[in-house]
Amino acid sequence: MKTLLYLHGLSSSGQSNTPNMLRKLLPDWNIVSPDIPIDPEEALCMLRRLCKEIAPDIVVGTSMGGMFAQQMHGYRKILVNPAFHVSEFMRQNLGVQTFFSPRKDGATEYEITSELCDAYKAMESQQFDGILPQDKSITMALFGTEDDLVDGRKEYYQYYSHGTMFEGGHRLTMEVVENVLLKWINLNGEWGI
Repeated sequence: MKTLLYLHGLSSSGQSNTPNMLRKLLPDWNIVSPDIPIDPEEALCMLRRLCKEIAPDIVVGTSMGGMFAQQMHGYRKILVNPAFHVSEFMRQNLGVQTFFSPRKDGATEYEITSELCDAYKAMESQQFDGILPQDKSITMALFGTEDDLVDGRKEYYQYYSHGTMFEGGHRLTMEVVENVLLKWINLNGEWGI
């Protein structure tokens, strides 16, 4: 059985719609979708440890999850509308925020503080360090033509070459998951575009 590690975006959880859609569309796959801790260093450590434990065949990350997925070196990955600078968005939204979907620990809210923004900014400044030569051939990015929240294309293409646009916005719909994301998940080996 193949394993897919799904990394959600800010204000979301491992119980969001996307991993549930993936479970329906990939019934023979083990879809692992953890709640990502709010603290960036704690999140990065937990995700790297999880990758070592489960050895995913592919890592898929959306938005903030795309930023974290990019840092999972040595693993085949798809970054969907990656938000490489979450701290900028967070700084405009200080205060208590509500999670879009339930988290396993029961938390319904989290707080964005200046300190949290600073912690993300520090991590973001080093997020492209440590890219392995093989990462360049096994990393793909998908960018929505109507994404009005982030546009990480310029930064992404400074480090990687495999990427494509899709008709859609920042949040994934069932149509995009089924017709775009699934195509890239099912390709074997390197992207070879």
